[in-house]
Amino acid sequence: MEFRHLGRSGLMVSEIAYGNWITHGSQIDEDRAHACVRAALDMGITTFDTADAYAEGRAEEVLGRALRTERRDEIEIFTKVYWPTGAGRNNRGLNRKHILRSAEDSLRRLGTDYIDLYQAHRHDYSTPLEETLRAFDDLVRQGKVLYVGVSEWTAPEIAEALGVARDMGFDRIVSNQPQYNMLRRVIEPEIVPLCEREGVGQVVFQPMAMGVLTGKYLPGAPPPSGTRATDPEGGQYVTRLLTDEILTRVQNLRPLAADHGLTLAQLSIAWTLANPNVSSAIVGASRPEQITDSAAAAGVRLGPDALKAIDESLGNVVEHHLTGPLSPQSRP
Repeated sequence: MEFRHLGRSGLMVSEIAYGNWITHGSQIDEDRAHACVRAALDMGITTFDTADAYAEGRAEEVLGRALRTERRDEIEIFTKVYWPTGAGRNNRGLNRKHILRSAEDSLRRLGTDYIDLYQAHRHDYSTPLEETLRAFDDLVRQGKVLYVGVSEWTAPEIAEALGVARDMGFDRIVSNQPQYNMLRRVIEPEIVPLCEREGVGQVVFQPMAMGVLTGKYLPGAPPPSGTRATDPEGGQYVTRLLTDEILTRVQNLRPLAADHGLTLAQLSIAWTLANPNVSSAIVGASRPEQITDSAAAAGVRLGPDALKAIDESLGNVVEHHLTGPLSPQSRP
């Protein structure tokens, strides 16, 4: 495993992280979840990503139990706050009440006394940014959170947060967690340049585009049983990518992956890690062998010719620019 700094902070994270959206507490049973975490640890992964809203808190609980016997100072645990965690009016968003209560609940479910990276899971337009950042800063000063970040924020939102933190003397954000892969590159025009200047690292999710970039979905064929496309919860996120044009272009990447001794999954992860602003790429797994395969992409460095060939193969199916607000459904 290779390691990178989280943005311009001093925290080192594994360049491939393990995430448990959809899987833990929902899609797979706990024994298999523990086996996947064990496989991640065996491959040298030290960074684990979750959120309080995943499986209504059960994902944090499962991850906490899976990591219970590990030395806490040798792993990094990331979690998030924003989505509803109860029926109450204040059990959602980034108001101070919700942040402080959610942090305590996450610490309890994870079985730890601190969170390495606490992230605002989306931007909250109904709460003053100063209130949100002050609550985060208080958690840092209390030692319950070491670093703070955001997820799926736009460039202007990130810039505003950095400005408020600077003006108010708050602990500044060190990371953004966006969706980023060969097919979706909307962070490149504005977010990446801003974050490179400001020392904010990207912790990207869905580097394999929900499995589409692994090549398991074939043009003109129904999705294989047991894949995310056939899962009642996960299927809603992947359907729009299952067009014959996209799937054909993905299959055209096979010779390039083979030339580098990689699977298509490994090629897609290595592609995200070729962006120097990416601190870590989050991968999930429903079976231990999947995480073993994904983690083997660590340390792979694609050269300019390979990156150009990928661009040429994918052509106009790549999404470069946002056409509207970031979708609240593009979790995790």
